[in-house]
Amino acid sequence: MNIKPLGDRVVIKMLEAEEKSKGGIFLPGQTKEEPQIAEVVAVGPGEVQDGKNVPMQVKVGDKILFPKFMGVAVRVEGEDLLVVSEKDIFAILD
Repeated sequence: MNIKPLGDRVVIKMLEAEEKSKGGIFLPGQTKEEPQIAEVVAVGPGEVQDGKNVPMQVKVGDKILFPKFMGVAVRVEGEDLLVVSEKDIFAILD
């Protein structure tokens, strides 16, 4: 895939919703909760503040936590992705 975000933008790919509850019950499609966890696919060069480049805190491959209904949905090479600002990312997951 060849996508290069600008500024402090990050391209992410949603991770699949859980098909089983924590208790082991299989969930039908409409009851699956939308995940708020995604994998970073591409990272911009960072934001410029006061003439200085502020490096990005996330990197390709990181799993991140972000708010629902955030970002701009795009389709690249048949894959559904989201473009979000690094400021909108809550955390990097280990």
